[in-house]
Amino acid sequence: MKKIIFIFLSFFIALSTVNAQKGINFSRTYPGGGKLLMCVDSSAQNVFYANMFPNQPRTSFSYLPEVNNVSIQIYFRKDINIQHYRYTILADNKPIVVNKSINIAQLKDVDRGDEEIFRSTTLGIFPIKGKTITTLIYSIEKPLDIDKAVFYGKPIPRAKIKGFSKRFATDKGIDYSWITDPKERTNLTFSKKDEELTIVKDRSDIDYLYHTSIKDKQTNKIIFETTAWEYGGLIEEHEFLPYVKIDKNVFKKSGSYEIIIQPLIKWTGCMDCDISPKDIEKYITRHTLSITVDEENYTKKELFIYAFIVAFAIGLAFLVILYFTKKRNKKKLAEKEQQKNMAKLQLNSIRSQLNPHFLFNALSGIQNLMNKNEIDNANKYLSKFARLTRNVLDDKELISLSQEKTLLDDYLQMEQLRFGFKYEINHSENLGLDNIEISSMLLQPFVENAVKHGISQKGTDGKIMITFIKHANDLVLTVADNGNGFDTEKKNNGLGLLLSNNRIALLNSIYKENRFTLAIQSTTEGTKISLTLTDWL
Repeated sequence: MKKIIFIFLSFFIALSTVNAQKGINFSRTYPGGGKLLMCVDSSAQNVFYANMFPNQPRTSFSYLPEVNNVSIQIYFRKDINIQHYRYTILADNKPIVVNKSINIAQLKDVDRGDEEIFRSTTLGIFPIKGKTITTLIYSIEKPLDIDKAVFYGKPIPRAKIKGFSKRFATDKGIDYSWITDPKERTNLTFSKKDEELTIVKDRSDIDYLYHTSIKDKQTNKIIFETTAWEYGGLIEEHEFLPYVKIDKNVFKKSGSYEIIIQPLIKWTGCMDCDISPKDIEKYITRHTLSITVDEENYTKKELFIYAFIVAFAIGLAFLVILYFTKKRNKKKLAEKEQQKNMAKLQLNSIRSQLNPHFLFNALSGIQNLMNKNEIDNANKYLSKFARLTRNVLDDKELISLSQEKTLLDDYLQMEQLRFGFKYEINHSENLGLDNIEISSMLLQPFVENAVKHGISQKGTDGKIMITFIKHANDLVLTVADNGNGFDTEKKNNGLGLLLSNNRIALLNSIYKENRFTLAIQSTTEGTKISLTLTDWL
């Protein structure tokens, strides 16, 4: 008796274990589309979940060929007004729940592992084998934004091509030539009057799933593809069948072309995938078109030769024009470069004249201090003069505004020892002195004139103001003094100003896109010299 009871208990436990394995595995969830997640049978494989389609932006499709039951859950973020949401559930297009609100009392907090707490509830457990479960979810605030999720538990039918038609022009407009129930291969000839080819397939409730492409079997390249189907009364009366139109010009030449109609399922994008290429092929429809293109319009040998000759002649003419254009431009560039180099030589010549002129004036200043027996000032002057001399004799064409400011500081501090005047060097706040370069010693001759001819006799009452100003894309450099001024109409025999004018003329010849403009204003209350470097910044 004990043995019988033991056998019976073992059988009961084994049966319970088998049933448990067939039950839903709630520890593993799959995306169901939108706000939905799903759980399926413990032993289920090939769960192709939440497929999306270009022509159905708010529809997701889960293919569940080996699932008996599916549990559908809905998830909401904490900040969503759940009371506004409604859902409808259909089984094989028959409503089982219509416009039902979410039962807020059944919501539970769920940690999804991404540091965000969701609220979730189950919409139900549904038998799916051989059926289609469809959920429609929307908010009453946006009733037209409906998220549709399809859970498909039936085999996806292979698409069947019902026929082909050619549209062609007639004297009265257009007409169609039909081929219905085609075999595996269809022969078609496109004449000059033919305009397009139409492919008609059988209708299903999941037409949006099917993707159509045409492959050129000679090149093995896809020449046409679409996910959109139109519907019309074609072939079969009282039934609108899906069809797609293809322009005749897609077929560039005669040969074999393969029509491929297949469901847009991510066959490798599932958990526990166990589907072979052979199994996937069961869902794909292939049909071969043997196309003959009218020779008179597309493959005339004479037209090809003529096109080749014209293309060769145009190409040759283009190369000849390009050669002479480059040669002429090269000559112009060489001439411009030569002119620029000559101008630079002249500029260096002027700078070489300015340097000794400046050094002579500086040495005169030192001699003057020594003659007055101002030994300390003479030593300070000589120290400034040594650093200034190194900067002046440095043969750099361009220096930064920061270096120019340092040079002017050294010079003015040196001259302050002789004349006791005051000076300031200011600049715009949005002007990067280290990043902007100007011609070396561009302002020094004007500053020297301000000292010698402007404020040298004023002693401590003399003042010199130097500014670097950004005005739009222009750089404006000014030197102003409160001296007695001079008559700007009279010809000035000063070497520094004359060399500076010549230097500016040469700079304008080198930097043709940037105009250097010198303006002098002088009254009995002082002199202001402005040098504008156009589009320098």
